[in-house]
Amino acid sequence: MSHDLVVLEDVCRFYGEVLGVNHINLSIGPGITSLVGPNGSGKTTLLSLIAGLIRPSKGRISVLGYRPDQPQQLMRILGYATQFDSFPMGLTGLGLIYSLLRMSGYPHSDCRKMANQALEQVGLVQDSHRRIGAYSKGMKQRLKLACAIAHQPQVLLLDEPLNGLDPLIRATIIQMLRRLGREGRHVIISSHVLNEVEMISDQVVLLSGGYVAAEGPIHTVRTEIKDQPMEFLIQCDKPRLLACSIFQHDHVVEARLLPEDQGLLVKTRDANQFCRTICRLALGQVQIHGIIPTDDNVRSIYEYLVGNQEASK
Repeated sequence: MSHDLVVLEDVCRFYGEVLGVNHINLSIGPGITSLVGPNGSGKTTLLSLIAGLIRPSKGRISVLGYRPDQPQQLMRILGYATQFDSFPMGLTGLGLIYSLLRMSGYPHSDCRKMANQALEQVGLVQDSHRRIGAYSKGMKQRLKLACAIAHQPQVLLLDEPLNGLDPLIRATIIQMLRRLGREGRHVIISSHVLNEVEMISDQVVLLSGGYVAAEGPIHTVRTEIKDQPMEFLIQCDKPRLLACSIFQHDHVVEARLLPEDQGLLVKTRDANQFCRTICRLALGQVQIHGIIPTDDNVRSIYEYLVGNQEASK
């Protein structure tokens, strides 16, 4: 077993006759990994399996060398913030985190300090002595994150962590997650917010119907989609001349001028050949200012791999 990876080997989970996840094989290293998929695709089930809250119907799971049936060891290295609110409303934010740390065996002298550090990271220090029952939805969301990070876990599981946060707090939390990823922690996030997934993720796992549709760094996943031509925006001084020249090549399937000569959108079956072609043309009569991939992003990949499958159901 690897001691620096979260590993799932042929993992299946069924709820009676209902499929949760099926034949999942993943090796998740340090950094930020985002689970992306529609409701019912298996994101929450996958997080619960890694946390040991439910057991697989089949397969093996290892979290930095620990198994789900080793809860005491696992909870020392793992933090989990679910998408559901469930708090003792009479406690304060500080009191809740302090109590959780004490029940986990941390010394009394350390618990208050650790709790305050966690609350500071999510911007709740000023409200730490208020009762949780008076917290807003966004404050409760931040409190869940503080509970998950208070013991400085190596593995952090976050189910829709950005829900209910205002833009300023959202930016603060994103910065915190990036920092944790840079520190070498394993941050595994489920999210529907695709532009933010792309902003913070080192790799993505696209789920559909309980199966892994694709996984890896975003740009690597895109190049593996062979049935969809790649799209590029070319910014140049003579887009009409370039359109005539480039459309003569077999690998180009579409060339479309943007309004007011803003550029040229080109779809190609072979990105490498396309780049070589552009380099040759740039030495001729056309001055090229920039080449930008327009579908090398989570939203496009999600629609190619998951959206098409959902539409066909």
